[in-house]
Amino acid sequence: MKNVVDINPGSASELLSKIARFGFIPVAIILLGIIAIFSSIYTVPANSNAVILRFGKFHGIVDRGLHFKLPFGIDQTYVVPVRRQLKMEFGFGTAGATNEYQFAPRAIQEEEMSMITGDRNAALVEWVVQYRIDDAREYLFKVRNPEMTLRDASESVMREVVGDRTVDEVITIGRQGIEIEALEKLQALADAYGLGFGINQVQLKNINPPRAVQASFNEVNEAQQERDQMVNIAKGEYNKKVPRTSGVADQKIAEAEGQATQRINEATGDAERFLALFEAYQRAPDVTRERLYLERMQEVLPGIKSKIIMDGDASNSPLPLLHLNGESTQLKARQ
Repeated sequence: MKNVVDINPGSASELLSKIARFGFIPVAIILLGIIAIFSSIYTVPANSNAVILRFGKFHGIVDRGLHFKLPFGIDQTYVVPVRRQLKMEFGFGTAGATNEYQFAPRAIQEEEMSMITGDRNAALVEWVVQYRIDDAREYLFKVRNPEMTLRDASESVMREVVGDRTVDEVITIGRQGIEIEALEKLQALADAYGLGFGINQVQLKNINPPRAVQASFNEVNEAQQERDQMVNIAKGEYNKKVPRTSGVADQKIAEAEGQATQRINEATGDAERFLALFEAYQRAPDVTRERLYLERMQEVLPGIKSKIIMDGDASNSPLPLLHLNGESTQLKARQ
């Protein structure tokens, strides 16, 4: 006779429920451990820092690389691109921008660029602000919307700087001064508000008069440029010819001074020589007279091709002559 085990259906269901309940706990623990591991590991990009909040309170800032945090929302991380160069455009917009605050909607751009100068003229000013996040903590917690605040501050500063200058300065010669002053004032405002931004550059782009007077203004600019061109050409001719003329004049003056010195020296030498001869003549008149005669003859005779030497006591009869200059000649008596 076989043993038969009678299993109660209710007890079997209760047994399976206990097995399922006690078997789920290890699985849940393992799953929680995996989730905790993956939620505690995070990576900060190379151009960013991460701000750590623990239980909602600021805990610290970590640099780029792989880091760990407390899981299950105990630690929260906010990645801030502190090494990325950012920019804002005013009065225009570049297509494809990834920063939502880079430029305003087209309907507002016209209002941004319209400004009044110090001499109560209108000008259309376009500019760019290049900046970077210097303090991640201030950027996240000091101001509710730091980018929009920076846009408003930049527009306010530019209107103030442009309003202190004439329209000619704004459009022509005052651009660099406007950029420098706007940069300094905008950085001071950013520091005062605690935006966490460092302003790298304020650069003016297109500056034009209102569209209604642009044609007239362009004519004025062309006339000024033509005037400046003519002035530069005249200065070039002046610089080219005046130094040359001055050099020629200096050369002529130097030659004249040299000739004057030469004449003075020659005259002084001749006078001194004459005085020396005169003194010698006074001491020995006959000898000096004869010496002067011989010296003069020594200078004159070499220049005479044909020479006839006659005795002072000789008569006027013809004399036979020697070969003079390679030819035999005779002197005919004067009739």
